[in-house]
Amino acid sequence: MSAPEAILSQVFGFAAFRPGQAEIVEAVLAGQDTLAIMPTGGGKSLCFQLPALCREGLTVVISPLIALMRDQVRGLQELGVAAGALTSGNTEAETEAVYLALSRGELKLLYIAPERLAGSATIDLLRRAKCTLIAVDEAHCVSQWGHDFRPDYLRLGDLRRALRVPLAAFTATADAETRAEIIRRLFDGDAPQIFLRGFDRPNITLNFAVKDSPRKQLMAYAAARKGQSGIIYCATRARTESLAQALSEAGHNARAYHGGMEAHERRMVEMLFQREDDLIVVATIAFGMGVDKPDIRWVAHADLPKSIESYYQEIGRAGRDGAPADTLTLFGPDDIRLRRAQIDESPAPLERKQADHARLNALLGLAEAVQCRRQVLLSYFGEASEPCGNCDLCARPVKLFNATTPVRKALSAVLRTGESFGAGHLIDILTGNVTAKVRDRGHDSLPTFAVGRDLSRAKWQAVFRQMMGRDLVRPDPERHGALRMTEAARPILRGEAEIHLREDTIARAKDGPAVRALVSDEDAPLLSALKAKRRALAEEARVPAYVIFTDRTLIEMAETRPDTMDAMARISGIGGKKLERYGALFLEVVTGAAPEAQHPQRRKLAGRDTAGLYDALFEITRGLERGSDGTGKLLTLPPATLRAIAEARPGSIDALARIKGMDAARVTRFGAAVLERVQAF
Repeated sequence: MSAPEAILSQVFGFAAFRPGQAEIVEAVLAGQDTLAIMPTGGGKSLCFQLPALCREGLTVVISPLIALMRDQVRGLQELGVAAGALTSGNTEAETEAVYLALSRGELKLLYIAPERLAGSATIDLLRRAKCTLIAVDEAHCVSQWGHDFRPDYLRLGDLRRALRVPLAAFTATADAETRAEIIRRLFDGDAPQIFLRGFDRPNITLNFAVKDSPRKQLMAYAAARKGQSGIIYCATRARTESLAQALSEAGHNARAYHGGMEAHERRMVEMLFQREDDLIVVATIAFGMGVDKPDIRWVAHADLPKSIESYYQEIGRAGRDGAPADTLTLFGPDDIRLRRAQIDESPAPLERKQADHARLNALLGLAEAVQCRRQVLLSYFGEASEPCGNCDLCARPVKLFNATTPVRKALSAVLRTGESFGAGHLIDILTGNVTAKVRDRGHDSLPTFAVGRDLSRAKWQAVFRQMMGRDLVRPDPERHGALRMTEAARPILRGEAEIHLREDTIARAKDGPAVRALVSDEDAPLLSALKAKRRALAEEARVPAYVIFTDRTLIEMAETRPDTMDAMARISGIGGKKLERYGALFLEVVTGAAPEAQHPQRRKLAGRDTAGLYDALFEITRGLERGSDGTGKLLTLPPATLRAIAEARPGSIDALARIKGMDAARVTRFGAAVLERVQAF
């Protein structure tokens, strides 16, 4: 079994694991059943790809989307890893090549869609191929009431039992309920090793704004980030198309994406998004798990997401390379009504609807937060944190007002109407608006009628919105969304506690949004040149640009400006294969001149301490090729032998003589000088 640290460096080009990865890799390597909940962009794929290279046999990866599988396979092949996929998108030649590689025992990772588990032939194939590990990506797809549910994921438990091999399941978001469902369906209820890793993504800036001419808000936001890849999520298909058209007319490279499009149209948008650096995709949540692009620089929500989990997963598609990324979420009363209606009209059981309303309340709490937004988000996932300094509320603290009196008035209206009405009717009562509904029910004679005339309707909407965000009132699915008071509201109603809420201002921002730069002005031209080289290579190879190098790697290249292949090898994300294929090409962009050609044996040492020893030994032995007096018979040391000496660092003539290529004549000619240099290194 290979050492994981060596594989991490030599194949993937990383000097160290990200937080949490090492423990998961260790558990998977040890053959333990594993469930890892890690944030999007936290490096889940590495936690099964790396063990697959260290373990004997084949690792089969169950993944939900063809585009995702093909991208991961391409990326692995670029790293020199024997990986393949069996999908309905394969050509006959591709499928034959995979079957041939399986029969020869050459593949280390095989990606397959869950639908292939429907027949026994797949299980027989995996047995013959000596499958020793099952990895399940997007494990939350097993949850029957999740919006990403895939019925074929329910067969994964059968696959595990049939092959009798360990299973490692990975997901970005899974609350306690979903975790329990994953354990029940994939692990037969036997608790696996569970890793719940930090949900913080500190490189992502969090911003929310109340809708005020939302199209103008989004157009200004996109304009400040022109030339950067982004996603705008919309609640409806029609809005994706109209907004994409408006962006295109404003000079942006923008495309719509939704489930009503033809399959080939969706595939084309997916392909363009992977390959182009500046494309904006305006999408419904249909544009979801298949997004495996690490250098998405921003994500905007034109409408409020469905839940705090959905929000977290969708913004998590930005900045997966670790470089700065930005998010904006717009919200308003119409969004809340739409999301409430979707919950109430779903076929889910009552308990699920109640839980979904609580989740939406948590998202409203994030939208109407009065303190650091990241603290609120992380606390939902059970994590404590200090103020982040990287959200809108840290940058511009909000003005609060003592809302105890209006909240008590609102709660009184809820109770005096029998907890049978929604916010709209309650606001009519509070503001003294005698509608037919108010009059017919006699609510104009309630003690709470017109007691809230001091606040406008918009102010009352903000009060109710924030009350839901604090989970003081919650829609009742059994009563058509009527608001019911929660236990958390009782101390306020009884006068035992105060509450402070945000002032709801819809004033237009006087200053335009600030442009977020990936690098300093000084390094921006070089980054642009590196991106141009990357795009040219990607188009030539017909692969997404990030398969060549991610934004993060190019940013580090632009900022550190490597001037040798050794310096290039030390940049994060550049492993041996990437250095061999692209190192010299990008070094030429940085330095303006092609680097001197290196022997492949020397190139394998690039970035390592032993590279300097190899160079010193090369110079010493070159000077002794005709003996110390320059008149002897020509005798050279092969580069492979030089590399072996540099890596072994022999301490004696006997140890030197045991190295392949060091026959008696070479030991006599070079031995003393080589040992002296090795010992001095």
